[in-house]
Amino acid sequence: MAATTGRPLPPKVTRTRLYEQVAEQITAWAAESGLQVGDRLPPERELAVQLGVSRATLSQALVALEVVGVVAVRHGDGTVLVRPTTAIITQAIRDHADRLPEIIETRDALETKLAALAAVRRTDADLVAIEAALTDMETDIAAGGRGVEGDERFHAAVTAASHSALLARLMLEIGPLVRETRLESLSQPERPRSSLAGHRRIADAIAAGDAAGAAQAMHEHIGLVSDVALIRDDA
Repeated sequence: MAATTGRPLPPKVTRTRLYEQVAEQITAWAAESGLQVGDRLPPERELAVQLGVSRATLSQALVALEVVGVVAVRHGDGTVLVRPTTAIITQAIRDHADRLPEIIETRDALETKLAALAAVRRTDADLVAIEAALTDMETDIAAGGRGVEGDERFHAAVTAASHSALLARLMLEIGPLVRETRLESLSQPERPRSSLAGHRRIADAIAAGDAAGAAQAMHEHIGLVSDVALIRDDA
C-alpha cells in the first residue's frame, strides 16, 4: 500500500443546515415556476406545509434569502421576489455568514466611538432626529413589523450627531453590510423590542451628555444584535 505521508488530506465535510436546504428548494421552485421580480411567494404557513418544515426553519431560510438579496420580507405584503436566481444559493448564504463576525467587529469599533462623540457634540436638532427614529421604530414594531427602517434611521441619526465626517463616511462605506446584519438580527423573535430598548439606553446617555455611558450602551447593543442564528453552531 502506498504511503500517504505528505499528501494533503481531503477537505472537511461541511454539514448542510436545514434552513440552507430549504432556501435552495425555494429558489429552485421560484425558477421552475417562472416567478418574476415583484411576484409574491406563498404565505409562510402554506409554504412550510408544502416543504414539510417548521415555521421557524422556513422563517430562517427566508431571512437568509433576504440578506443575500433574493427576496424582501415586507410587513403586510408577504415575501416578494426581488432577484430571481438559478445559482447555488447555499454558497452565498455561507459567504454572508463568514463575513458577519468581521462586520460586527467593525460596527462595534465605529459605532461605540460615534455614540461617545454624539454625547459630546449633539445639538438639539440631533436629539429630535434620534427621538423621531425611536418613535418610528416603536410604531412599526407595535404594528407587527420588525422596525428595520426605524433602526436604520436611529443609527444614522447617532452617526450624524457625532459630527465626524470621516467616521460617517466609513459607516456609509459599510452600510450595505450593516443592513445584512440588521435584517438577520431583527428577524429573530423578540429581537425588535430588545433592540428598541437598547436604542433607548443609547439615546438617554447621548441626551444626558454621558459619553462613557453612550459608548457602553452602544457596545452592549452591538453585542445583543450580534447574536444571530446564521453564525451559531446550532443554527
